Amino acid sequence: QVHLVESGGGLVQAGGSLRLSCAASGRTFSSSAMGWVRQAPGKVREFVAAITEAGRSTYYSDSVKGRFTISRDNAKNTGYLQMNSLKPEDTAVYYCATDPNYYGTIEDRYHYWGQGTQVTVSS
Repeated sequence: QVHLVESGGGLVQAGGSLRLSCAASGRTFSSSAMGWVRQAPGKVREFVAAITEAGRSTYYSDSVKGRFTISRDNAKNTGYLQMNSLKPEDTAVYYCATDPNYYGTIEDRYHYWGQGTQVTVSS
């Protein structure tokens, strides 16, 4: 069983930065791909970034490409999402997700999910 806990969310002004963390318990984190998904009020979930188990490959949605960076430290069982040049439209609850058997952008294929952390960007 894997337990994921996100942290680092908060209120920030447009143009600012935040770094989200995803702390994982269990033994499979280092062999699992990880993704970040966000959901804004009244909107469908959006898959924003993913990283392979060793961090060799990454994916970014067009909406965050060039502003967000996904990374991981397998020795610490922790993943990160560095968010720069934040915009009001980045306001959402951000979830991390992992899966030992899948790397991609289909959210339902990720087996383990955190509880989410709120990011609010003011204009």
